[in-house]
Amino acid sequence: MDEHTFNVPNGKGTYSLILALDEDIDTAVGALGTKTFLAGFYAYTGSARGAGGFARVKRHLGVAAGNNLTRHWHIDYLLPHTRPKGIVLTCTDLDIECAISKAIGHTTRTINGFGCSDCGCSGHLHFETDFERLFNVVINAHKINETIQKVYSF
Repeated sequence: MDEHTFNVPNGKGTYSLILALDEDIDTAVGALGTKTFLAGFYAYTGSARGAGGFARVKRHLGVAAGNNLTRHWHIDYLLPHTRPKGIVLTCTDLDIECAISKAIGHTTRTINGFGCSDCGCSGHLHFETDFERLFNVVINAHKINETIQKVYSF
């Protein structure tokens, strides 16, 4: 799945990308410096409430596929090393990104400092060794609000 094959839905809200990392890596992550990422599965939660809405998800898929070399957010440094495995979208105007991320972090390992430079969270990237478990945790976290939810698995 990449930005050419994913049909981005209209709307704005909060999203979580579920990513597979096949081997341990050390990689530079902007101002965070070099970070070690273990092989396994990661969930990154972000906001798509700006002008482009969920088009941000399509941009992330382009970075993961190697079609976009711009590195703006922390996630941009990890994406080229991963394979997207799923996306969960919650359509809302409410600011629930941090609440969803914290809910995911209750039962997974939070990558401290990652993706949270604009809030007080400990991190918006979470690690788990089991894909199905992580996917279910993310889906349940997105149920924090009675809004429209879309789930994609690939």
